[in-house]
Amino acid sequence: MTTDPFRTRDHVADFDDKIAAYRDRSAATRARLRTATVRTGDAEGEALDLFFPTAEAAHGDAARPVHLFIHGGYWRMFSKDDFSYVADTVTAAGAIAAVLDYALMPAVRLADIVGQVRRARRWIAENIAAHGGDPARVTVSGHSAGAHLATFLFTADEPDPVAGALLLGGLYDLRPLQASFLQPLIGLTDDEVTSLSPIDHSHSPATRVTVLRGARETAPFHAQAEAFAGHLAHNGADVVSVALADADHMSSVLDLGAPDTEAGRHLVALITGAGAPRG
Repeated sequence: MTTDPFRTRDHVADFDDKIAAYRDRSAATRARLRTATVRTGDAEGEALDLFFPTAEAAHGDAARPVHLFIHGGYWRMFSKDDFSYVADTVTAAGAIAAVLDYALMPAVRLADIVGQVRRARRWIAENIAAHGGDPARVTVSGHSAGAHLATFLFTADEPDPVAGALLLGGLYDLRPLQASFLQPLIGLTDDEVTSLSPIDHSHSPATRVTVLRGARETAPFHAQAEAFAGHLAHNGADVVSVALADADHMSSVLDLGAPDTEAGRHLVALITGAGAPRG
């Protein structure tokens, strides 16, 4: 029997251990950092957790950069509470971390989730100054389905595209998922894969983009990363594409919460505007 390359559990031996690590590290982050939870819309679960850097990490900025993280889980799993630990890297870089929650499929459709992500972005633009953030210095990262969602914050029709984006292990062409294990679970429609595949959208060249995937990802994730990086370059974007050494689909996002890892260094560079790290 052929193994489904999109069913992550089949390709990561310690899948459940990594999920446990997400949750343990997230609980520790919430206990350590100053936080606030805000509502960004009326839908169930439509909220952001804000995490604030210490005075030492803020580098004296009167208004701090803001970084939005969007979790993955094939649009059907996880919540913001599982990924609080990403705020460790963000706040160490002197920025406010905004970790997003959204409603899950199949209770809602994919277009509804994209709308929630865009509303969260608008909330940040309109309200983050009251929390000490700079609405002119907003970046985004997302993992897996979260990387897909992050792309809708710098499409060519977005009036206020984010300054930078880090896309990790993302899905940019949804068509192959209709033949995967996922289809009976969320039932992607032909209209959804046509209208909501990022590879079919134009994107703003004003957004700096880092496209990452783990070197030990399955073949479709490598192919999608390379294709989307090429698509962005064709749109005139400043884009780099990197395979993270010895990382798989689950470990790569765990590393995003540690500033001294390869993934963490890319995130710090994006937030601080230092460009893609080399070496």
